Amino acid sequence: MLNLHNLGKPAGRKAKKRLGKGEGSGWGSQAGRGHKGRKARSGGTVHPWFEGGQMPIQRRLPKRGFKNPFRVSYRVLNLSRLVGLEETEYDIAKMELMGLIPSKGQKGRFPVKVLATLNENEEFTQKVNIKANAFSKRAKEIIEANGGKAEVV
Repeated sequence: MLNLHNLGKPAGRKAKKRLGKGEGSGWGSQAGRGHKGRKARSGGTVHPWFEGGQMPIQRRLPKRGFKNPFRVSYRVLNLSRLVGLEETEYDIAKMELMGLIPSKGQKGRFPVKVLATLNENEEFTQKVNIKANAFSKRAKEIIEANGGKAEVV
């Protein structure tokens, strides 16, 4: 019979390890931290890239390459995406709405460039007027050859 005076711990519960609470606990003295050194002190953690005093890898490896801070990234629209569509007028807002170019996130701020990439055995024969920030030379030629306009905004 269970009474208040003979209640035990619930099954499956394990007591918290009480570090530094005397030799009898088994975790007295150094409390599992070993002898001296950085990791024995309070707040003594080593950053993950620390290699024990060895010359760090980011200093051992040579620096390579160059990243141009003035590079212009574009949202790209290939003419192959327009093949089979019935629209004749395209501007940036309309292309975003139709899902032809990304409109959200970081890429949503980039200018739009139209490229002449077409799939094999595919021809672009539509008369379209496109307003974008940039056109490749070949894309402009193809659009104008079909009687359309490539207008730089």
